[in-house]
Amino acid sequence: MRFSITREALQQGLGATASAVPTRAALPVLSNILIQAEDDAVRLSGTDMSIFVSLAVPAEVSEPGVVALPARQLLEISRVLDDAPVRFSATDAQAGGSGTGVEIECGRSKFTLYGQAPDEFPDFPEVDFATGWEMSAGDLQTLIERTSFAVSTEDSRPILNGILWQLHGGGTVMVATNGHRLAKMQQELGDGGAAAEADLIIPPKALNQVQKLYPSDAVLQIARSENHLAFRSVDREVFTSLIEGPYPNFEQVIPKDNDKSATVNRAALETAVRRVAVMADDPTKRVRLSFTEGDLNFKVQTPDLGEAEDTLSLDYEGEDIEIGFNATYLLEVLRHMPDEDVRITFKAPERAATFSPASGEPDYLCLVMPLRILD
Repeated sequence: MRFSITREALQQGLGATASAVPTRAALPVLSNILIQAEDDAVRLSGTDMSIFVSLAVPAEVSEPGVVALPARQLLEISRVLDDAPVRFSATDAQAGGSGTGVEIECGRSKFTLYGQAPDEFPDFPEVDFATGWEMSAGDLQTLIERTSFAVSTEDSRPILNGILWQLHGGGTVMVATNGHRLAKMQQELGDGGAAAEADLIIPPKALNQVQKLYPSDAVLQIARSENHLAFRSVDREVFTSLIEGPYPNFEQVIPKDNDKSATVNRAALETAVRRVAVMADDPTKRVRLSFTEGDLNFKVQTPDLGEAEDTLSLDYEGEDIEIGFNATYLLEVLRHMPDEDVRITFKAPERAATFSPASGEPDYLCLVMPLRILD
């Protein structure tokens, strides 16, 4: 194997694939990146056996070949190299080793790395893209951005550690929840609509790779097998295992009878919540919101610490009502609202409240469960 590559292209490929390499690998080969040199490109691949990432970058290949090299050392070497062509060439393996040695030269710098036998590197899952569908990377990234923040990070309900992606004809819905907050967005798929209806539960780490790896104007080919989902463009691929099990019926928890609504400036509401939350020192970050005609009052009381109050003008007509919320959940919801104004609906202090764009866009909705107000 022998090829030359720019430092920029090398860092691009390593940066994309190394994020799939586990910090502590169950198998030694998983701490490596597979490098395949062929034609006029080098393909770099990494995996933790749950997520597989592969990216092809341009290179001048004079002798094709394949090698598995330690990801951490490769990354560190790429960061200290001069801005000059980087030359890779196979050399003899370390005495007694079964892998392949590689010399890396850049300017007057020279490194030798010993890797593992490339045939020990796991194969990517088999997925038939001919039975898949197409989607704009930008549209998919919007779905991920608007929902993934609500996913659970606790181990008590593993199914909620995934993001639900429902496919139905020419449309799609993405949902995430931790049982206390929920984010839901729906979208039309257009001409490249899904081949079949499905409910897919995807690890957030895989969708994070999709956000980072693909430019927003890329057209993605997407396909699934029984246990895996795959995303592919011209030069890069992401494969992920699917989480098994039934996702909770999220439609049941979205209130249909909230009869009170308020409209408020999103940025002003976010600022006010952030301000009073400074005094919310308990784990729930409890903030009391009092809705009255024309005003929204905020109050936080923390024993042995103090209290905070603030007031914000808003568009609300109805009977006075007080609701307690987790300030952290409120701030996360508001941060992802696409409009300048947000519409809040509620019914009673113990019932879930919904947050949506005030423009009336029906495609995006967040839900936050209330906290009991402590006197």
